Amino acid sequence: MNYFLTKLILVSTFAYTFSIAYADFDQANNESAFYTLPDLTVIAQETANTRPSSTYETIVSNLDFDPRIDFQSRNMAEAQGDVSVQGGTFEATGFRVGAATLFDPQTGHYSTEIPIAPEMLSGPSVFTGADNAFYGFNSTAGTLSYQWSKIQEGGSVTLGAGENQLNFQRFHKAVTKPLSRHDRWTLGYEAEFSRSESDGTTRYSDHDFYRASARIQLVGPNSQTDFFLGNLNKFFGQKGMYTGNLYATSFETETIKTSLLLINHQQQYDLLSHWEATAYYRTNGDHYIFNRFSPNRAYIHDTNVFSLGLSGKHAKNKQMALNYNLQLTADEIASTSLEQGHFTHRSYYKFTLLPEFSKTINEQQNLVIKAGASYDDTNRNTTQFSPIFEISILTDKGDDASSRTYFSYAETTQVVGYGAIGGSETSGLFQSNHDLVRETSNNLELGYSVDRSDWRLQTALFYRWDNNLVDWTYTGSSARSAEHVDIETFGFEFISTKRWDQLEGTAGYTYIEKSEDYGNLEVEDSFYALNFPRHRATLGILYSPNKQYEIRLDNEWRDHRPNRLRTSHDHGFFSHLGISYFPNQMKDQEVFFSFEKPWGEGFEEIPGTPSRGDQFSFGMRSKW
Repeated sequence: MNYFLTKLILVSTFAYTFSIAYADFDQANNESAFYTLPDLTVIAQETANTRPSSTYETIVSNLDFDPRIDFQSRNMAEAQGDVSVQGGTFEATGFRVGAATLFDPQTGHYSTEIPIAPEMLSGPSVFTGADNAFYGFNSTAGTLSYQWSKIQEGGSVTLGAGENQLNFQRFHKAVTKPLSRHDRWTLGYEAEFSRSESDGTTRYSDHDFYRASARIQLVGPNSQTDFFLGNLNKFFGQKGMYTGNLYATSFETETIKTSLLLINHQQQYDLLSHWEATAYYRTNGDHYIFNRFSPNRAYIHDTNVFSLGLSGKHAKNKQMALNYNLQLTADEIASTSLEQGHFTHRSYYKFTLLPEFSKTINEQQNLVIKAGASYDDTNRNTTQFSPIFEISILTDKGDDASSRTYFSYAETTQVVGYGAIGGSETSGLFQSNHDLVRETSNNLELGYSVDRSDWRLQTALFYRWDNNLVDWTYTGSSARSAEHVDIETFGFEFISTKRWDQLEGTAGYTYIEKSEDYGNLEVEDSFYALNFPRHRATLGILYSPNKQYEIRLDNEWRDHRPNRLRTSHDHGFFSHLGISYFPNQMKDQEVFFSFEKPWGEGFEEIPGTPSRGDQFSFGMRSKW
């Protein structure tokens, strides 16, 4: 990739976005007829806890208790975790921030390496079916989408410690001020620094993390612009982290260094129309050692990604609108082991148009039909056109009571990363296949949701069939190899939340069944595509007996499909208890305790990889 061109495009984008923002100044002074940009909606919290037990908060903390998401972690969630949605694989799940998916070209294992403080983003919206087909990029099953929050002035310092020699510290500060002569505009600054270290909950599962992130935000009556810079550095270890129990000497470690430079602009130009643009430059360095006691056997990968995203809705009137989404991405990899494929850099193009038609049924109900298609292409793979269709009935009964019934059919597509196409086909721990082709997925989904002022219910029935899905398999040798597989997935999910005076509860249940065809009789078992819970249930409780105490409890039970690579039983039960005390004598002070427990000792979330252990921690947070 031409880095001079990359920097030139990025600087040009910054300048263009600023010109858009400041052009709105004159409109504000001339009493523009634009409607005020609404506050970003923070998605209702789906877990009771937001603070982890083993380190500082990240945007993936406690996703393993989210009823919408299957999170399978190595060491701990914040170290390395695979996120899947509706029975998909971790490679089939995207992470979207603003209008662009934060892409990692090596492997989906590193999609969660996002150096953004949680305060800077909303909670995730989970897009599946037609929504994923529209908003997602190179993700066939689901997309976790985050929006930039408005800066809230204040600050905090957090200090904590725990068993296994855990200690962590965190500093966060945010400032906002009105711009002179333009009191409808505000300028904000926000920064945070976090670090933690521990010996780990099991032998050789130590970690040493830090993250630094900062942003500048300009907010106008109809717009919000964010300039962000973040960096994280992580070292962690785990016995059999990626190779399971196939090798006696796999005392694996990983060092990950990720940086992200991003600009995001949101603009609303009438009551029903808006657009959002995102440009980012992301680097990820991964230094993997198979045996920490023999560090010469190392695998080093460095990836660079530049991306532009544009998404919006242009409404002609209340009956007709055009939804559009665009992402352009270019990547490259430098690696000690993944430069044996056909190429080491690639460009991606996705463009989606989704016309929307709305018709009033009666005073309370509207019928909405969306029908369109996506165009996906790269300079290395075949082109793919994918249709999208959704029909929904929206009911508004007033008094914060609404419901939605929908049916969708959507096709999505994906090309696999360098981890599967760039390595050796005959040797090594992980054997690639240089001729893997584009994956395609077809998804049918039927769903219903209802929202009331104090409770909410979401249900979905889905059927997805994947063609040429890429999986990592075991064929009798000690090496893993990348293989194509056709899989049909059927599932049902149910999520309910309820709020009382002093108590909030969230419950979820998911059922998944799969049938697969590898077209290869030598495949003995699957590390990822067939490592899924047939039954998964979650229960979260948040209890506030008074203003001084808050008790949070998350639970997850899962029953996995049998897997010959797993040496433990097939079911696991996890709990996370958090208690906070807010002293009356000390304003804006919090003393907290956290305890995480895997009750089914030894359950392997990743087949062959040791389970997490117990972790107790405590600390104090001071706010101002």
